Amino acid sequence: MKTILTINSGSSSIKASLFAADGARRNFRYDHLRDHAPAFDLLMNELKGDTPAIIGHRFVHGGEIVDAARLVDATERARLEEIIHLAPLHLPGNLMGLDLCRQRFDVPQIACFDTAFHSTMPELATRLPIPQKFGLRRFGFHGLNYAYITSRLLDILGDSARGKVVVAHLGSGASLCLLENLKSVDTTMGYTPAGGITMGTRSGDLDPGVMLELAKRYDAAQLSDIVFHQMGLLALSDGESNEMSTLLASDSAQAKFAVSYFCRQVRAAIGSLAAKSGGIDALVFTGGIGEHSSAIRAEICAPLDFLGFKLDNEANRTASVRIERNGAKPALVIPADEEAMIHSLCLTFNH
Repeated sequence: MKTILTINSGSSSIKASLFAADGARRNFRYDHLRDHAPAFDLLMNELKGDTPAIIGHRFVHGGEIVDAARLVDATERARLEEIIHLAPLHLPGNLMGLDLCRQRFDVPQIACFDTAFHSTMPELATRLPIPQKFGLRRFGFHGLNYAYITSRLLDILGDSARGKVVVAHLGSGASLCLLENLKSVDTTMGYTPAGGITMGTRSGDLDPGVMLELAKRYDAAQLSDIVFHQMGLLALSDGESNEMSTLLASDSAQAKFAVSYFCRQVRAAIGSLAAKSGGIDALVFTGGIGEHSSAIRAEICAPLDFLGFKLDNEANRTASVRIERNGAKPALVIPADEEAMIHSLCLTFNH
């Protein structure tokens, strides 16, 4: 086994891990970013001369392909450039990481795609109610972490992990995924990472009429900026913050409103997925908010007794792996680890 560097360049953060040949792992994290380039420079300095044999990158969107990972040659690099419009908040940063690493290291680079995990969704979950001639469909995102979660579920839940499980990936970007037999059968995000539930600066799903009205008032560039940078928690809190931790610490009425709105939307998504599947057997929280905020988990689950979910207050407060009360359906907290999944995918290229 050779040294592998994984790069996870998100919408507001960069997470990286260096997996050494002896099994050691060094983690790096840079949060609240507006410009990714300085963070990449800092990462290169912190590597202290360690040279990876292969570099794996998280790519939020892979387009129409179903491959979980691809070697990035000139043809693949050009293809990725052509699909930036599908994830304009993320893909430029993903590509920047690829290019900056190429300047520093002459090693194979692997693109690992969030969308691939959802290739198992049936047509009922991928079709949009618009004419097919437009060539648009639902994709689904956060797939690398959903794949990691499924790799953990059998150890935690045993065979019941193969039942109907909802995973809530809650962070500055947020989505939920319905698993059946450890495969994705539905998810809240759709054609782009702007859809689904409310997020930090993204609204989630909107009445198409709202977008038509906004399109009358703003040009395409302005509207894109509004959609990806001015909506969501930031808008709901009247501009106070897009960070859940800041909103939770605030005493303002608008911050409390934004938090309640978010939790209500997550509950609605859980209920919707439960209705589609005829009930669910387990619930998993992951992502920055899902892992770290006991208050959010408690507020989301408070009305979910009717689905069989009741939290143990102490287990929830300490973020135990199992946070349900005795006799209730399993409720889990599993920290996100896209880097571990990227590492696993890179190993398939590392011969």
